[in-house]
Amino acid sequence: MAENLAEKFIDDLFNLAQAGFSESVMLQAKKCLLDYLGVTLAGAKMLEEKGCRFLDYFGSTQDEATVIGFGRKANLQNAVLMNGICAHVAELDDGERFGMMHPGAPVISALLSLAEREKISGKNFLLGITVGYEAALRIADAIQPSTKERGYHATGTCGTIGAAIGVAAALEFTKSQMKDALSSAATSAAGILKVIEDESELKAFNAGQAACSGLLAATVARAGFRGPDDVLASDRGFLTVMAEQYDASRLMPNQGEPLAIEKIYMKPYAACRHCHPAIEAALKIRSKHGIRPENVKDIKVITYRWAVGGHEHTQIRGVASAKMSTPYSVAVALETGKAGLEEFLRPEYIENPKIISLANKVNVCSDDNLTALVPQKRPAIVEITTTENERYIERVDLPKGEPESPLTEDEVKEKFESLALYGKKSKKDAEEIIQRVWNIENELGKLYELL
Repeated sequence: MAENLAEKFIDDLFNLAQAGFSESVMLQAKKCLLDYLGVTLAGAKMLEEKGCRFLDYFGSTQDEATVIGFGRKANLQNAVLMNGICAHVAELDDGERFGMMHPGAPVISALLSLAEREKISGKNFLLGITVGYEAALRIADAIQPSTKERGYHATGTCGTIGAAIGVAAALEFTKSQMKDALSSAATSAAGILKVIEDESELKAFNAGQAACSGLLAATVARAGFRGPDDVLASDRGFLTVMAEQYDASRLMPNQGEPLAIEKIYMKPYAACRHCHPAIEAALKIRSKHGIRPENVKDIKVITYRWAVGGHEHTQIRGVASAKMSTPYSVAVALETGKAGLEEFLRPEYIENPKIISLANKVNVCSDDNLTALVPQKRPAIVEITTTENERYIERVDLPKGEPESPLTEDEVKEKFESLALYGKKSKKDAEEIIQRVWNIENELGKLYELL
């Protein structure tokens, strides 16, 4: 008889939830929460007009859950959806390079709203985050890079599973219920990468939809709807449908391997993560050599294959397009010495003729040797040739924020404060949110009033 992959997967996740986690893992979950809140507050400011139009359309009288940054509540599903969208739109949310996905936006969005409605304890909330990350990233690791090559957005597909399993863990589902939640999530998982092209703003919708679909999947399981015996395996199972090739062994960690939440990165730059090695290399050249953009003749970015398609465009069609573009990211970094939220939002940057002219000098190409290093590394080599035919080269294998070079606790706090202030919070409120997050086991219920 063939091995039941879904049962084996759920057995391990269920046992993990039952065993509990160390203080260091819980601290990491708190850092992920703080990072999530910062990017979501900033995202709410970015989407203030569109978000209000969406929420006003439903005219809900159900004040079940806080819509972060909007000064209002909505019914549970709409709050989850909007929080998930806002968490991803700034392109500053956490991610993981092996699974090529962003777990925080779908997992925490589903859990935070549900916890408010159902008065879930802070301890169970952190448990749900940790188990949700574990489920999402194990599945993503198993099917990448094949699922990306098929055109699926793992934040949408695997994020749905992570959100559902996170909710199941927080609500203390039985093992059978958790397995049914997996089945419901697998059949409702969606999201295509076409949304990163042109002027599309729907990449963030994939994250919000994953949060909402994951919550609904867990609710369906809670109501008693049964799933297939093994939703992951066979020619019609999730793994085969999502990937031409997959590695089922990645569903189960090796002995002594860190938990998934310990392997995530936190972003210092407000662009797609595939752009970050090139941004960092460009910033190093600027810092070391004091290079002036007007003296640049051409720029070559040599990187891995998955950082080229969808990221090599020089025609910038708005904010979302800028965030996906390595040429723009390198150009704005060289021109300003920064690659933060403002540099990818404000018209004086994304419509600046000098920056656009510089972006048009950037050629992005892949190299088989660099591609072979992925996912252990995510390398980029930036070569800048000046009008005087001077040549400067920098290589970055792992950009800042990876677990090998993590943001410090102070850097996490500084990032949160800057995003919270952009999102219209006062410095006092930002400091109070930080304190409540660090003590979330006891103060989860008091956090919402500040959001």
